[in-house]
Amino acid sequence: MKILVVGSGGREHALAWKLAQSERIQMVYVAPGNGGTARDIRLVNVQLSDPEQLAEFVVKENIGLTVVGPEIPLAAGIVDLFRARGLKIFGPTREAAQLESSKDFAKAFMQRHGIPTAKYKSFTDAELAHVYIDEQGAPIVIKADGLAAGKGVVVALSLAEAHQAVDDMLADNRYGDAGARIVIEEFLAGEEASFIVMCDGKNVLPLATSQDHKRLKDHDEGPNTGGMGAYSPAPIVTPEMHARVMREIINPTIHGMAKDGIVFTGFLYAGLMIDDKGNPKTLEFNCRMGDPETQPIMARFKSDLVAVMEHAVNGTLDTVELEWDRRTAVGVVMAAAGYPDSPRKGDIIDGIPAETPECVTFHAGTEQVAGKLQTSGGRVLCVVGLGDSVKMAQKQAYDTVDQIHFNGAQYRRDIGWRGLKH
Repeated sequence: MKILVVGSGGREHALAWKLAQSERIQMVYVAPGNGGTARDIRLVNVQLSDPEQLAEFVVKENIGLTVVGPEIPLAAGIVDLFRARGLKIFGPTREAAQLESSKDFAKAFMQRHGIPTAKYKSFTDAELAHVYIDEQGAPIVIKADGLAAGKGVVVALSLAEAHQAVDDMLADNRYGDAGARIVIEEFLAGEEASFIVMCDGKNVLPLATSQDHKRLKDHDEGPNTGGMGAYSPAPIVTPEMHARVMREIINPTIHGMAKDGIVFTGFLYAGLMIDDKGNPKTLEFNCRMGDPETQPIMARFKSDLVAVMEHAVNGTLDTVELEWDRRTAVGVVMAAAGYPDSPRKGDIIDGIPAETPECVTFHAGTEQVAGKLQTSGGRVLCVVGLGDSVKMAQKQAYDTVDQIHFNGAQYRRDIGWRGLKH
């Protein structure tokens, strides 16, 4: 069987890496892929990104299934296009992907269906937004309504910071169309967790829990990023919490979409905030797997992902039981100099060791140029270590990070620190 993975990041490398392990796989294509997928003899990069051309490629190569990694092709309707041509693809339709592509849509949806989330208001007028912020006070959260590559969220700890965020988005057009409307919501305190499930239109299959680290620097300091690392499982999601999230957030979301006339298929990611009393609220929805959460999750995934994906597109996820590596996985992101605002490209990368049962390095912002591997994006690599405890998994990951070199590399030294507390 041949499979196509759409995307070029660390998430797509991890998905393709896992799919290629199935005995039934003849070939895994990655479009457009990166330097890491180019180096893997089991994977083939395809320099295509246009959905029409990808559909033609799938027909020509007789590809049995397409898996979509990033949000942009989903929001553009790649699933609708493929299905109209009778091609098997795993992901949400353009309409369903609005849960991620519009924060305003998602908040109104949650309010309508009683899904716990922060109170909010949406604005297109900067003056009104400034008045609202003064009424509410700080800390407060300002979000660009549309897709901003994980960077359109400002957790403002002061009124000055909040007003600046409004000006950046609405007046200065910093995020383009994505920030033409903003959502301002109450600040929620607590501990974050990532809760990702697979949906086939009616059945829901939860994946292992994880926890992302959004801030650039140790101790959760510095600007928000797309994610500087993640670990799995997340101890804060106890079995009781897991059941509660399924009951109060995930199932009502799938049923709510159906009630609104939208069948949800694909990955559904709920970013959670769990307060000190143990109450979960939804910070955001993504309609795909998280990055960098996918990397540690896939490193722990022991079932045949190809078989699971087939059940997902055939509507039979209720027959699947997943098997997980009992170890903890810690994924450390190595980012380019200047990330997140102005990442530098073109730095040579050296010293990536061979994969072992304890450690694997996934590529994101890398490319092969004249036989050399170099940086080509903000988040460059995600090094995943596995161990019997958070501490042991951290050691595996950081021992490998210490061997890798590129000029200006930025990474945190404390990924998984909340796991140590538990």
